Order: sequence, then structure tokens, then C-alpha cells
Amino acid sequence: MIIVGGGIGGLAAALACGQAGARPQVLERAATFSEVGAGIQMGPNVTRTLHAWGLAEDLKEIGFVPRKLEAKDTQTGQIIGTLRLGQRSLDTYGAPYVTVHRADLHRVLLQKIKRSGLAELCLDSEVQAVQQHADGIQISGTNLAASLTEFSKSAAMVGADGLWSKTRQFVVTHKAPRVTGLLAYRALVPMQSVPEKLRLQDVNVWVGPRVHAVLYPVKCGEYLNLVVVVQGPPPATLDDWDHAGNKQDLEAAIGPIHADLRDMLAAVPAWRLWPLCDRPPIQGPHEMAKGRIALLGDAAHPMRPFLAQGAGMAIEDAAELARSWARADLQVEDRLQMYAQARWARNAQVQQRSIRNGQIFHLQGPLRWGRNMAMKVMGESLMDVPWLYAGP
Repeated sequence: MIIVGGGIGGLAAALACGQAGARPQVLERAATFSEVGAGIQMGPNVTRTLHAWGLAEDLKEIGFVPRKLEAKDTQTGQIIGTLRLGQRSLDTYGAPYVTVHRADLHRVLLQKIKRSGLAELCLDSEVQAVQQHADGIQISGTNLAASLTEFSKSAAMVGADGLWSKTRQFVVTHKAPRVTGLLAYRALVPMQSVPEKLRLQDVNVWVGPRVHAVLYPVKCGEYLNLVVVVQGPPPATLDDWDHAGNKQDLEAAIGPIHADLRDMLAAVPAWRLWPLCDRPPIQGPHEMAKGRIALLGDAAHPMRPFLAQGAGMAIEDAAELARSWARADLQVEDRLQMYAQARWARNAQVQQRSIRNGQIFHLQGPLRWGRNMAMKVMGESLMDVPWLYAGP
């Protein structure tokens, strides 16, 4: 099995499929295995899978278990809803809710693969062309291991190369990701840099007109991860999607906000700016697998971050791919179709709900007040997502 992409999704697929008996070869086009970005929230649907892969102790060393998620109004500062996490997540869903830094999770997956020897890791390797045959698949590219350029009767390929996937074109008609009109300002600051009264032990989600902010501890509580999403035009080019963010532009886009949120944002010395792109919700299994090629994570179903499940769905994909691959009684094509059939509808649902959540977060006028009232009245029952956390 060839896995294209050495990010969180690719490494998760390599680990899971390696444990299921495959011998994956991970092709990463960069010169080193690394991960960019900031924090990740992992619901119990995700941590349950990571625990099953033998990573429970590793997560304890890098993660943070928040007590609760609080939703606040960006203008009044009032708490409009609370979802208990901590022990409730364990009691209700059998796994913890954990926040981590992306690079830490990536490192844990990479170390697990290296220690176990379950996959071959290849750097500076890029796939440029793929040919499918009735009894195998052949690829060509740059700096590929000699064994990969030879025809292999048992090979499959998994595209785990992210939003701007080069392997996606071998499964579905190529279309560029769509620009959402949303900009994410991200930062990571030492918790000691935050005013003492504002240091967090929880996940805070601030919602307001055309803006929202998400803040939570990572790195065992030693750092604060901040993401502020505003509406606005993207940079002139998306080729370099990670830009330095301008603090004045952020302040202008946010408008008036409560003093507590303003003080938290003031503790940030520098911002990174990411224009948010996605794709429409996936329409069927044909968008996740074709013949001996399958797609995983953002290569198949990039989503907006408003349900905090982008990395989570990639990890769930990896677990299902491993279950399907273990069906040695089936042909390779049938295994990948089984994987796609099992995953596409859930991914589509998460994509759609993520879009909807973003619209709800940014409501204005009377709709904003209605949202706040509904959250206060219905509380935890409105904020919890059992269909997501209890699955797949």
C-alpha cells in the first residue's frame, strides 16, 4: 500500500493499516516530516480510536483535558451555554475530550510508526503519474524508491495529501477547492503571557456578529491556542496559504468586543493568517475511492473548522481503511469500495454541520439574540453532539 502524504492523516493511515497487516510506504514530498498549524480539539470519537491504537499514554503526555466548553457572547461577555467535558465525556462516551497541538500529535504518530517498524517512510518523494491496471497499480514521480516504480500486483494507493491534493485527480474530476470568504487568525502563546485572571482550564468559544473566537489550552496547559475567524477577502494568492497576520486588520474585522476577549487577544505578539477553503459535502462513495486508489481526510472531504473535526475525520477514515484492508478475502478494489461506502455519508454530515455551525456562530441582529436565548434555555442538550461523539 502506498500512502501519499505524511501529515496526520497519512501517518494515521500508515499506523492503522500497518497494525492490520499491510506494509504501507508513506511518500512525503517535503524533506522532513513535520506539521504546521496550531491546536486540535479531539472529541471522544477521535481519542477512542487513538487509544485503540495504543496511544493512550502518549496522549496524556502531550494533551490537555478541559473541564468544560463555554460559549460566550463577544460583545456582552455573557456565558450563553456550557457543555461539561472532563469526567462526563468518559462517563457518557467512554473516552476523553482532549486538546493538543498539531505538531505534538504528529510527532506521537511518527514515533509510534518508527518504533513499531509498521511502515516505510520516504521523504523527498512526489508522485506525478499513476496508472491503474486490472491486477495492480504503477506510479512515477521524483525520488521514488526503486520498488515503487516497478509494477506491483497487490498495490493500492491512498491519497492523504491534504486540501491541495495531487492524488485527488486520479479519483474524481479535478476542481480547485472553494474559497469560503472566511479568514482564520491563529496564534499560540505561553499561558504565563495571558493575564492571570484570564488563564484557561476550559475551551472558550466566543460568538458574535460576523466573528467568532476559539481558545483552549494545549501542551498540558502550558500554552494557549487561539483562533479568530472573521469574514473578509482572501489574500491575492492562495499558493502560500499560511501568511503573517496583520493585527490592525484583525482588530478592524472584529469590531467592538468584550474587554476579557480583547485582553486575551492583546496577549498575542504575532498572528498567522489562513484563508479558509473547503469543498462541498461529499456526494457519494465514488468521491472517496476508484479502483485501487482511495482518498482520506482533507484530500477527500476538507471541511470548515466549526465542528472541530477535520483531523478527527481523517483519523476515523484511517481506522475504517484498516478494517476494510484487513478483509483479505476480498479483492483490493472491493476493500477500498467497502471503505468508501462506510465513510462517505458520515463525512458529508460533518461537512454540512460544520458549514451550519459557522453560520450560527456569526449570526447578527435578532437572530443572534434568538441563538443566545436558545442556548441558555436548552443548554447542554443543544451543545452536545451524541451522533458524532458516540460514533462511528
